[in-house]
Amino acid sequence: MISDEEILEGLKHYDNDITKNIFYTYCRMVYAVYDKRYALMRKAGMDFYSLAHEYYIHLDKNGWGQLEDRPPTASLKSWLMGGFRFLVLDKLKEVEKENRHTTVLEGARNRQLQFDVADTNYNAEVRRMVDEICYQKLGRDSVSAIILKMILIEGFKGKEVAEKLNITPSAVTQRYRKLMKDVVIPYFRSYYEPASDMMPAMESLYALDYGDDAHDELAAAPSKSLFTLFDIGKKKSERSEEIGERERRKKSMKKDYSKRIAADYIKELKDGEIFVFGSNLAGMHGGGAAYLAFKRFGAVMGQGVGLQGRSYAIPTMQGGTDTISPYVDEFIDFAKEHPEQTFLVTQIGCGIAGFDPEEIAPLFRAAIGVENIHLPKVFWEILT
Repeated sequence: MISDEEILEGLKHYDNDITKNIFYTYCRMVYAVYDKRYALMRKAGMDFYSLAHEYYIHLDKNGWGQLEDRPPTASLKSWLMGGFRFLVLDKLKEVEKENRHTTVLEGARNRQLQFDVADTNYNAEVRRMVDEICYQKLGRDSVSAIILKMILIEGFKGKEVAEKLNITPSAVTQRYRKLMKDVVIPYFRSYYEPASDMMPAMESLYALDYGDDAHDELAAAPSKSLFTLFDIGKKKSERSEEIGERERRKKSMKKDYSKRIAADYIKELKDGEIFVFGSNLAGMHGGGAAYLAFKRFGAVMGQGVGLQGRSYAIPTMQGGTDTISPYVDEFIDFAKEHPEQTFLVTQIGCGIAGFDPEEIAPLFRAAIGVENIHLPKVFWEILT
């Protein structure tokens, strides 16, 4: 039975038998699991040898240090397979992101837009508003922006959106309702007077109580309500002074936070600084910011939560944002109790965990007033 040390030495010295019979065998075991789950072989650039070669080259360029630095309790097999798993998931996320863009574009070309109604002049205005919301509030490439465009501009139904994005119809409905209530309606109100006869149309935009079996109705009602809003809406030019004051307040707020922006790439820490990263509950810091925390800032293998060395772990891979929120609250309380330290928060949950910044940033709203917490620039843009 060949030992882990012998395998590692063989890889370092480019032993063909070890590379073929051990390295590629371990990688293929991981690939088989995810191919069954995500049909990897049907996706461009996701064939086994492309991914395995990329992983091999990455390890070789770094002197196989990622495998050498594994904790004493971790076997070479599990550590090697764990690293390959992270690479597969990262690549899968990139491919799915490209496919979503293609889906939306094909939908626009192949179907008549739902808002192309002859007796209204608001088609262009609706599209402009949705485009502005997606660009300014959500991020053009985010899942939320894609869902909003597919329903409000492309005319897709709820079940179609779910199928295209490989998520459940219920998830589409919940996210759509939240977007309408928290983003679209407030944005509309910032441009139009909320006249009393406008309220029923506004309510119908986000209070869509269709039930679990009525996702196909998701596209029809919002379109009618949007056009009603534009039809009865009154441009609020007389409120220009109020708008100007609001913009001045926004600029003032952003200026206050300019010194509390955490860098996108943190390689070194100053005295008193703590690196805050996204982890998993098992504390397997095998990729992304977690691996950097382990290599440089004292993160402890097997510890998935809290302060460790000069880093602080917030679990992000155990479920939805509702499962992350308690750990963020715990972190904020910890930072308040340690004002002598400065906490540099990375874009937790926005890498391997698969969340978008607009989903994670709101969890840090309570950190706005905590002076020793520095957030990524994209989080500040969403929060302010």
